[in-house]
Amino acid sequence: MEALFGYVATNRKSPKGERKTGPIPQIFILETQKSQDIAIVLKSLRITRREIIDTLNEGEGLNAETLEKLCRVTPTREEESEILGFAGDPTRLANAESFLFHILKSIPSAFSRFNAMLFRSNYTPEIGRLNESLLTLEQACDELRGQRLLMKLADAVLKAGNRMNEGISRGDAQAFGLTALTKLSDVKSIDGKTTLLHFVVHEVVRAEGKRCVSNRDLNLSKNDSQTSSTACLHYEKEKDYIMLGLPVVGGLSSEFTNAKKAAMIDCDALSTTCSILSSQASEIRKFVAQCSAAAGGRFATKMNVFLDIAEREIKAAKVEHTRVMELVKRTADYYQAGASNSRSWQPLQLFVITMDFLGMVDRVCVEIASNLQNKKPEGPTAGSSSLTEEPQRRAVRFPKIPANFLSQQ
Repeated sequence: MEALFGYVATNRKSPKGERKTGPIPQIFILETQKSQDIAIVLKSLRITRREIIDTLNEGEGLNAETLEKLCRVTPTREEESEILGFAGDPTRLANAESFLFHILKSIPSAFSRFNAMLFRSNYTPEIGRLNESLLTLEQACDELRGQRLLMKLADAVLKAGNRMNEGISRGDAQAFGLTALTKLSDVKSIDGKTTLLHFVVHEVVRAEGKRCVSNRDLNLSKNDSQTSSTACLHYEKEKDYIMLGLPVVGGLSSEFTNAKKAAMIDCDALSTTCSILSSQASEIRKFVAQCSAAAGGRFATKMNVFLDIAEREIKAAKVEHTRVMELVKRTADYYQAGASNSRSWQPLQLFVITMDFLGMVDRVCVEIASNLQNKKPEGPTAGSSSLTEEPQRRAVRFPKIPANFLSQQ
């Protein structure tokens, strides 16, 4: 066989006393699962240990995503002490422990620097969002105070409420709670065919249409050559009022773009952002001062420049926040006197209620337009005097409003 194939058989058995050599077991200092989790995060960084150390010395060079990952693997003080106190062979350390060992040996304050750099990386978008929200609130207040139609709708609600409660103590109200705007659809007419919301919107739509006709100097008087009945003429006039008024009232919500944004702002988050940024900047300032005393190098220099700018901007944002929230308060009181003094008052509730109400108005306008398309003019009945008298619009009666419906609280 050896002659045919040139193969020399060997004894596969190991010589007596010879041992197989396997991989050297790794040394874990952290809990095994935590060590493995950190190793997975480190593998996703795609950056060398040397590059990270250089970045820590320079104080820049890592994006926010990388900094977030590095901050997630921050060891506890006990773990840090155990890693720095390791006196064995560093090459036998597991991947996570090896990374932490070399980083902390090179720069003991490495993870505090990561946190400081992450704060700087996130600061610009954070302060930008804060200033944008404050600007939105200011512009939203301008929209609410400067919109004639919104005030006209609110005034119509107040007048309707007083008319419904005429003859009783609640029939002479000077204001009403803003939350009442969202409850108008709950008040039904006595015949159940309409709601107070529909009635108010219809009347304002008609008034706006009539104003448009007046502004355009349309001649609505009876023409000598007109052959149609007075009822038909009246119907056409009413239809013109509604058709001209619908685009004005129905498109009202589109004029409140900033109020719509303001309704989605988290008031609590807005109020705490300045405090959080200020507190974080103060903590980092203390840390950087320690780095400077211990030869922090370029990291300390660059962080100090950033903190000088950030602290000025945060201070300005605090002043602006106070001013804008005072404007919000005055705007709420503009629509409902003393609203901001209520215990249940929420600063940005005004915008939420307004947008909910305008959404309801939009839907009613759509329904009015749909009903108008399906409606036909009613001719005069036999024996009536409608040829000489213009027919009146259908009277709508409502029950008296509950005592707490228009409450100012």
